[in-house]
Amino acid sequence: MGELPLYLDHAATTPVDARVAAAMAGCLTQAGTFGNPSSRHPYGRRAREQVECARGQVAHLIGAGAGDVLFTSGATESNNLAILGSVRSRTRGPRAHVVTASTEHRSVLDACRQLEREGHAVSYLEPDAHGLLAPGQLAAALRPDTVLVSIMHANNETGVLQDIPALAAVCRTRGVALHVDAAQSAGKVPLAVEALGAALLSFTAHKLYGPKGIGALYASAGQRAILQPLLFGGGQERGIRSGTLPVHQIVGFGLACEIAAGELPAQSARLSRLAQALWQGLADLPGVLRNGHATQCVPGLLNVSFEGVEGESLLAGLTELALSSGSACDSDSEEPSHVLRSLGRSRELAQSSLRFSLGRGSDEAHVQRAVAAVRREVLRLAAAAP
Repeated sequence: MGELPLYLDHAATTPVDARVAAAMAGCLTQAGTFGNPSSRHPYGRRAREQVECARGQVAHLIGAGAGDVLFTSGATESNNLAILGSVRSRTRGPRAHVVTASTEHRSVLDACRQLEREGHAVSYLEPDAHGLLAPGQLAAALRPDTVLVSIMHANNETGVLQDIPALAAVCRTRGVALHVDAAQSAGKVPLAVEALGAALLSFTAHKLYGPKGIGALYASAGQRAILQPLLFGGGQERGIRSGTLPVHQIVGFGLACEIAAGELPAQSARLSRLAQALWQGLADLPGVLRNGHATQCVPGLLNVSFEGVEGESLLAGLTELALSSGSACDSDSEEPSHVLRSLGRSRELAQSSLRFSLGRGSDEAHVQRAVAAVRREVLRLAAAAP
């Protein structure tokens, strides 16, 4: 196998940190912590200790108590549990109303569409041209029957950071629970659930150098009391999320959160500088447009579009780079990014977008290499265009 292209798609997934992988390996063989944490024998108790230690590490990353963290298979399940579980618990009364944004991840949008099929009402807020929602906009959308607002913290395509505390204040005034999808911000910007004002918060391990297939849902005590499970079985995770706990993944998740918390200040500053250098290297290209707010964004993520350049040809020409034109979860769709279309970009501009997501392994040389490659292909395609 030849040399792999430079990886610039850390918003989709990250490699597992070697320290995390080593900790996980210790839970997979008879010599390690292989027991079922629900079992009462010594092997099970040892596994349970590891799980609870990891729960504390995960909770610490978001400033929560360990008892408020429920393990899931990832942010997609956490989002579904938060949205469906909160609304379905009210099915004995009148149908409920939910507010979200048109730029949310598919796991939120599709969960909301499922609620609509079940007879509930959903309002989809449109952000401004920079991808931001205004508190007044949310306030105007709330109704007497609104039971949940679901707003993403950092957008997975543009990196735009919503002012969650301001939106939470609106929800608090009206007595409405707020769910926050923090998959792209956890471990990259400081998080504290009480300061955010979130009753529910979703995040996942594979965005912060942990394993795929494990995530968490923070649920405040009041919200946890009304959550309806999506899975039924052994009653694990306080009866809200049944299923044998994957100890190796949970241990890996916990350590990944601990490492991310310790490295967050330095990494945040470094990735911000790299992303700015990347943008400066592309900003003078003809027809280049930055998608999303320039400063209110998660460190290390940059999304740009190129007028007059065919997107598929651009990606095909960048053989030395591994990056994305949108969400990895929509990679099988031929439709342009719903996020960029919501920001007012034309179909053609949305299709000619590139998402650069820098990570721990990225450095100045990688940025220079990316700039050179993109400049080469954009100028070549622009020259060839009619």
